[in-house]
This record gives sequence, structure tokens and C-alpha cells, in this order.
Amino acid sequence: MKRLTLPLSREERLSLHAGDEVLLSGVIYTARDCAHRRLFELLEQGKPLPFPLENAFLYYAGPCPAPEGKACGSCGPTTSARMNAFAPQLLRLGLGGMIGKGEMNEETARALKECGGVYFAAIGGAGAFYGNAVKKCDLVAFPDLLSEAVYRMEIEGFPLVVAMDAHGGNVYKQHE
Repeated sequence: MKRLTLPLSREERLSLHAGDEVLLSGVIYTARDCAHRRLFELLEQGKPLPFPLENAFLYYAGPCPAPEGKACGSCGPTTSARMNAFAPQLLRLGLGGMIGKGEMNEETARALKECGGVYFAAIGGAGAFYGNAVKKCDLVAFPDLLSEAVYRMEIEGFPLVVAMDAHGGNVYKQHE
């Protein structure tokens, strides 16, 4: 199991291969469908994004409210395929990669390869477990979206698998 700390350089991302198991620590940003649409509205208007995109990682999740003594509540991954329309352009603008659940499309796979990005798969149904790995959670943008707003999270020991790598590797296609 590899222990990695964000941000990851391009070289670090290129060292990863589909199937690698990692424990990720550092800063990630949450963004689901509605938040992605808002981010793209800002881009179309030539306005800055509410967080630095360069080498950032987006977690396709929406945290539940934090219980007493915790940084956030349950925070499991959502279906990544819903972000296929957005991921390639964000990767080309400097995004280091994404974290989510399930396979992404061929256009996203090409963009990961072209940009040296990586897509990590999180375990569906393990939201409470992932919530416990969040050490700090702050609202960044779009508070009206509630749990689907953009949050900045500091994570520690977040267990993931490299699902799609910058070399064309894809755990979802290894058994075809």
C-alpha cells in the first residue's frame, strides 16, 4: 500500500498504475454535478474558480453534516460517470485527478493520459468510514447547494485504488 500526500506532482501521478492501493492524505475538494455546472459557468464568464485547480483533486461526494466532535459526517463517493462531461476540460486546465465511484468514459481516460492525471476509486457504501478520515472540512463555494456545495477537506489515510492511470490502465477493463 502506497502512502501519498497531496498535492501530487505530475511525476508522482505518472508513477501510479491501475490497481495500486493507496492511503491518501492532504487537501481535496468536493464537487458533484451541480457544483460542476456552477464551476463551468464561472469558466465561461472568465471568472476565477473558488479554489486553485492546479494539481488539485476533486472528490465526487457531498458530506453530511458533522456530528459532535467530527469534521464532517458520512462522506461516500457518488457515481463518477455523471462528471464525464466536465472531467476532461478540468484535467486540461490543470486538475491533478479525481476520486469517485465507478468507471469513467473513454474521453476522460484520454484526458488522464494526455494530462498525466489519475482517477482514484473509493469504496461505495463506506461513507461513514471516509467521513472519519476527514480531519477538517470547510465550505468553499455555493452554500445554497448544501451538501453538494464545494468543500475543502483535509484528509488523512483515505483508502483508495488507482482505477484509471495516466498510461491507459483501467481496473474496470483488466478482465475483458
